[in-house]
Amino acid sequence: MAYDENLASRIDVALGDLPGLTSKKMFGGIGYLVNGNMACGLYKEYLIVRVGPDRYQEVLEKEHTKVFDITGRPMTGWVMVAPQGYADDVALRVWIQQGLDFASTLPAK
Repeated sequence: MAYDENLASRIDVALGDLPGLTSKKMFGGIGYLVNGNMACGLYKEYLIVRVGPDRYQEVLEKEHTKVFDITGRPMTGWVMVAPQGYADDVALRVWIQQGLDFASTLPAK
């Protein structure tokens, strides 16, 4: 399985026509970028969320999250959320918003 296409559709709906939004195939999944900075994405059945270094440990303590490590090199500031963590649309939007919030603090690329 490359990635969960149903999750990709749900993310597309949640993001809508956000200004500066682009999507890009990467790491066998899809990354969603705002002004050139990745905010969230998907890999297999996992939602990937960029929360930043300041919130990283706090977010990792939440249920259904784990370190974003698909290459053997963990990426600090990013988490993977298992399907149970974004099962309903409200939870999915909350996770996506966390990624958007962090990405919006970065300078445009």
